[in-house]
Amino acid sequence: MSTIQSRFRVQYQQFLLDTELEFPDEGVTVVFGRSGSGKTTFLRCLAGLERSPTGYLKFGDHVWQDASHNLFVPVHHRPIGMVFQEARLFPHLTVRDNLNYGYRRIAPEHRKITFNQVADLMDLHPLLDRRPQKLSGGEQQRVAIGRALLTSPQLLLMDEPLANLDAQRKQDILPFLIRLRREMKLPIVYVTHSLGEVLQLVDTLILLQEGKSVASGSASEVLSRLDLAGKTGPSTLGSVLTTTVADHESEYGLTRVQYRDQSLYIPEQPLAVGSSLRVHLLAQDISITLGKPETPTSVLNRLPATVLEIGPTDSRGSSVNLKLDVGEPILATITRKSLAHLKLKPGMQVYATVKAVRMVHEIEEY
Repeated sequence: MSTIQSRFRVQYQQFLLDTELEFPDEGVTVVFGRSGSGKTTFLRCLAGLERSPTGYLKFGDHVWQDASHNLFVPVHHRPIGMVFQEARLFPHLTVRDNLNYGYRRIAPEHRKITFNQVADLMDLHPLLDRRPQKLSGGEQQRVAIGRALLTSPQLLLMDEPLANLDAQRKQDILPFLIRLRREMKLPIVYVTHSLGEVLQLVDTLILLQEGKSVASGSASEVLSRLDLAGKTGPSTLGSVLTTTVADHESEYGLTRVQYRDQSLYIPEQPLAVGSSLRVHLLAQDISITLGKPETPTSVLNRLPATVLEIGPTDSRGSSVNLKLDVGEPILATITRKSLAHLKLKPGMQVYATVKAVRMVHEIEEY
C-alpha cells in the first residue's frame, strides 16, 4: 500500500509540534484533537505552508521535503487542493468564475476532472450565476470544495471545513462529502475537533494531543482502544461498524444490517438493500449477560461476544470499560459492581445486549 510518510518538528514560543506518522495515501484520514493540539500546524506542514526545519514528507513515490538533503517543494508546486474553515471565495466573482479560477490554473493536459463533473458532484449548477454573498454558508463551502477539486489535486487537505456551520448546514453538506469520498477516489486529510461530524467519512484516524500523535490507525481500531477511552470525548466512546443493508421490515419501521455473519436491527433507513452504512455503538448503550435468555425479551440486538480486555478500574468511579469481540471489536461501559458480580475475565464468552444503535450522523458534537 502506498503511504504518506511525515516527520515534522515545529517550535513556537509556547507550543511544540513533534510528530512522526505514516498513513495510507487513500481514503479519508481524519486528524482529530482538541484546540491547540497541533492539527492545523500539521496540515500546514503537509501543504508546505509551514516549514519544519528538520522535516521529511513523502507522498507515495514523491518526496516533497527532506531537510537532510535541503529539499523543499514549495506549496505552489505541490499537487494539492485546500479547503479552509472560511470559504475564501472572491466576492466580486460569480460562482462560475470562482470555480474557473481553480480550473484555469491547471494546464489542459493535466486536468483530471471537468467543470461539469464538479458542478454535478457538488450540485452547483443552480448557483453558477450567483455571487458568494447570495449563498448560504453550506453553499459557499460546496463552492470552495469544487474550486479545490478543479485544480485536479492528487491530495485534498481540509481544515475544519464545517466548523463555521450550524448543525443543519453540516447535515446539508455531509452527503456531498460522502459522495466525494465514494466517487473521486481522492486521498483526503481532514482536520477536525468534532469527531462525530466525520465518522461517516473516516478511514484512518490520527489523534493529536499537545503536539504529539497519541494514536494512528483505522477508525475502528483506534476508537476501540481502551487506553484511549475519554480522549475522543464521551459522546463518541464506542465503536464504528461498517455494515450492509440486508433487508427492511417496513411494517415495524426497521432495517436489518449485517457485518460479517452478524445482524443488527436499526430504525428504518431510506437505503437500498446492499447499500453500505456505518453505525455507531456507544459504549454506554451496551450491557453484558452471561447467557442467552430463555424467555422472550424486547431487546432485538443481542450478540455473542468474547471479553478481550478489561480497562483499569478507579476506586473513585463507579464504571469500567470492556473491550469485546463480536466479530469486530466494540466497547461496553458497565458498573464496577456488575464486573465483580458477573466475575468477568478476558476470554469469557458472554452476550452483548445493544440497547441502541446510532447512525453516525446522529452523534452529538464533542
